[in-house]
Amino acid sequence: MKAREYRERTLEELHQTVQDLKQDLFNLRFQHATGQLDDVTRMNQAKRNLARVKTIIREHELGIFKMLVSPDQESTAAE
Repeated sequence: MKAREYRERTLEELHQTVQDLKQDLFNLRFQHATGQLDDVTRMNQAKRNLARVKTIIREHELGIFKMLVSPDQESTAAE
């Protein structure tokens, strides 16, 4: 997935994506260690996607890029 597609997601969705990618990477490493992984390039893709998402989250923290805000977060920010 491209960075542009990740930027269209909310911050909450990105944090969930980080967890999913970490779990996926763990499973790929386990498969590689046991010799069950046929396509080793999937590990590199998972690492890159994880780094991409973490970079976008960090950009938001630094104020470089503003994330989409879910409706729940808007109501708490207005109070």
